[in-house]
Amino acid sequence: MNIQHEKEVLAFDNMLSLMEKVRKECPWDASQTNESLRTLTIEELYELSQAILDKNDKEICKELGDVLMHVVFYALIGKEKKAFDICDVLNLLSEKLIRRHPHVFSNNKVETADDVEKNWERIKLKEGNRSTFAGVPQTLPALIKAYRLQDKAKGIGFDWKCKKDVWEKVLEEIKELQEEENKANNKQRIEEEFGDLMFALINYARFLEINPDTALEMANRKFKNRFEYMESKAKHNGKPLQDMNLEEMETLWQESKKTL
Repeated sequence: MNIQHEKEVLAFDNMLSLMEKVRKECPWDASQTNESLRTLTIEELYELSQAILDKNDKEICKELGDVLMHVVFYALIGKEKKAFDICDVLNLLSEKLIRRHPHVFSNNKVETADDVEKNWERIKLKEGNRSTFAGVPQTLPALIKAYRLQDKAKGIGFDWKCKKDVWEKVLEEIKELQEEENKANNKQRIEEEFGDLMFALINYARFLEINPDTALEMANRKFKNRFEYMESKAKHNGKPLQDMNLEEMETLWQESKKTL
């Protein structure tokens, strides 16, 4: 064990001791359950996601600590219930890493990251997963779930051959949406076609090698920043946005695009 590894083990051991102490002696920590922590854990993951999108390494480090604290918290609760402890968590993880990386820990050979993904999915099916999609949580946000479902299907070879084919599918879905909109006002059918279009666009994002959730969040931020610029400029000019007509707001919008 090298010096850096020793420091890491000591730091982890110290954190475990601190967590055990606060679990026993802090009334709030002592009252927590798996269920009460669940939504807090989700919040911490979103905060980590925010730090990653901001490319803020200091905040990423801080938020990773919060996420790790939750992992240890669940392990402490598991230990109290005599269900599992942090050793079980780490050992199961180590076993999975070895099992799913035969190209690292045995003589299996791979050439590309795609090969690794395909092997990963085959190994998961051999482990007893009933479906390729078994590891995709039902509670994932729909956009992320669509991306993961497509990526999982790709892992066993079910995918489009080239980017051009995917774009043609996008155009096809746009046409079907327009056709459905021009028919009788069947909201359910329009919604279905709109969903198909979004699914196709997410597929296209994969072939562009971009994450559609990240891309949408960037668009959200851009819109928010430009709109807040409009609000600020309108206030400075003495005429709030709600008192402007659309043409006046469009002028400010174009100004915000040039300024920001």
